Amino acid sequence: MMRSPIEKALWYVESHFASEVTLDEVASVCGLSRFQTSRLFSRATGSSLTAYLRGRRLTHAAYALADGAPDILEVALAAGYGSHEAFTRAFRDQFGVTPAAVRSRGDLHGLPLVEPLREDPKLAVALPPPRIETRGPLLIAGFGRRFALNDLAGIPALWQALHPHLGYIPGQKGAVAYGLAARLAADGDSLFYLAGVEVSDLSDLDDGFTGIKLPAQRWAVFAHGGHITTIAATIDAIFADALPAAGLKHGDMPDLLERYDEKFDSRTGAGGFEIWVPVK
Repeated sequence: MMRSPIEKALWYVESHFASEVTLDEVASVCGLSRFQTSRLFSRATGSSLTAYLRGRRLTHAAYALADGAPDILEVALAAGYGSHEAFTRAFRDQFGVTPAAVRSRGDLHGLPLVEPLREDPKLAVALPPPRIETRGPLLIAGFGRRFALNDLAGIPALWQALHPHLGYIPGQKGAVAYGLAARLAADGDSLFYLAGVEVSDLSDLDDGFTGIKLPAQRWAVFAHGGHITTIAATIDAIFADALPAAGLKHGDMPDLLERYDEKFDSRTGAGGFEIWVPVK
């Protein structure tokens, strides 16, 4: 399945903006020259790569400040600024207010935030019959957040937050990572997504982690061999065609699990992974 350079560039930036991201790295992931990458990115997004990165980092910082972050310098360092003064200057240039003012008022109303961009490729996907597994109970712990169904571009930031904790989460079992997606029944227009790992116990989790227990159940397992940015097309094919063709009905919870083992390259988004769907 083909994916455009811009799709790969946006995924890479959103997955790595908390660390140093260079044009060379993005160009390498896209398979283009620096000049071609810069030109295509600007034409597709209306912003230079540097400006988009700066806006995403400062927007992430603005959310932390509005949530009451106790130490502005800590937020500044996390955003890539070496001093309180440099961060305040960049923040004011971006949003027209100081970091202290945003923390004091506790909301982001009226700020020109730079939210994550996303391009979902429109692809026709033909899937072979699934493998059937019976597994559970399964305990998954990590970072979760609610998303609007039409605005899922912030999901890579959850994985970015999880990466430093991999191998250190209390009770972690193995190195496989899971992306759990569950549509919220309250309104039907939002999705809860959890980026996490399997753990042996949910009672020992540190503050900030979310834990979910999934019951023992049957799963239909599908392979996604393409780039991570083409996952939406595979998911659409699973529910529209592959499950009915296999005579299977979707189970209750969750909508699906993404299962990432050692073959998946979290730097480039390539290598493939599995999508597990609970079935009846």
